[in-house]
Amino acid sequence: MQEPEIAVSAAKSGPLAGIKVLDLTTVVLGPLATQILGDLGAEVIKIESPEGDIMRYAGPARHREMGHVFLNLNRNKRSLALDLKQPEAAAVLLALVAQSDVMMHNMRPQAMARLGFAWERLCRVNPRLVYCSAQGYGEDGPLAGRPAFDDIIQGGCGLVALEMATGSEARFVPTLIGDKTVGLTMVYAVMAALLQRARTGRGQRVEVPMLETMTAFVMAEHMGGLTFEPPIGPPGYARMLAPDRRPYQTADGYICILPYTDRHWRDFFRLARRPELAEDPRLADAETRSRHVAELYALIADSVRDAPTAYWLDKLKAADIPCGPVNRLAELPADAHLAAVDFFSLTEHPSEGSIRMVRPPVRFGEADCALRRPAPRLGEHSREILREAGFDEPEIEDLLARRIAIEAALG
Repeated sequence: MQEPEIAVSAAKSGPLAGIKVLDLTTVVLGPLATQILGDLGAEVIKIESPEGDIMRYAGPARHREMGHVFLNLNRNKRSLALDLKQPEAAAVLLALVAQSDVMMHNMRPQAMARLGFAWERLCRVNPRLVYCSAQGYGEDGPLAGRPAFDDIIQGGCGLVALEMATGSEARFVPTLIGDKTVGLTMVYAVMAALLQRARTGRGQRVEVPMLETMTAFVMAEHMGGLTFEPPIGPPGYARMLAPDRRPYQTADGYICILPYTDRHWRDFFRLARRPELAEDPRLADAETRSRHVAELYALIADSVRDAPTAYWLDKLKAADIPCGPVNRLAELPADAHLAAVDFFSLTEHPSEGSIRMVRPPVRFGEADCALRRPAPRLGEHSREILREAGFDEPEIEDLLARRIAIEAALG
């Protein structure tokens, strides 16, 4: 099947053009990281088991193996289906490692060692290789080797406790915040290792543990009194924990409002027809407001409940006070700003038809982030990747016949 024409800048390549990434990641964490590298211009080869990445099967979907999450996390990649549990697959993977700049995986280290693809072996094959692994816990701690997923890490890093501290029940943040934050961390870790390699000529192993990454993420603003030894107070950033730090209920819905500067606060209460509060001593300066922030947020909540959302948005925007609507997910593609910047662009996928994609959010003046390839079918590029790795046609036919490598069905 012929690939559709995809609008790609002919004048500009991606900033990572020329970098080859071997992607052994699955689910969300790793595929997000490798997709970002692909968006930035790297060549990404996705190594999948014969069953494929499990997110291929997360519906809704038009066709089996092409679920919505997979389509949204695996553009700009080619797929080689390879059964790494068969010993004969090692020669294929090692040939690809020898040609690659980066290898990334999110398996537990002992699983990679059992397969025979630990760092100690691969660095001998390619001393310039950047080998980046994401796992639940750092290998120096007592939890090393334990299985971990986003839910487990949200509990371990304090996110669930923060939900409880703000008066909510114990619950998870309703997005894969751990997976996605760790995936972004993999991206900057890989790029830093590539920069160091450009200076030294040597690759290295990079470990990105989920618990440590997410604990650093949460505690950046929540160290509070634990910053000092001995502690001078409890952990937590008071503004984040105020009960009324939330979308505020209006007469017909909700609105997000965040007065921040001295002027914002005074102007807000004047707009709210409570001029006496504009001169309240609790607004005197940022330090004073921080001590009374829970009370001030409660005053905002009380001030906006009797007028509709549109009224407040108009008044606050005119006064240049930070504010915004509470958008439903289904409304996002029609949001005036996101539509104007073509954030949810339509494209034709060769097997899935018309699909809506979330484009890369960053823009470069002298490079291009673009949709160069749609998300691949399982094993869609197996034959061409094997050929590029140095295998001749009889060898490729043998690998396919013995199902060491799998080729996508035609049609």
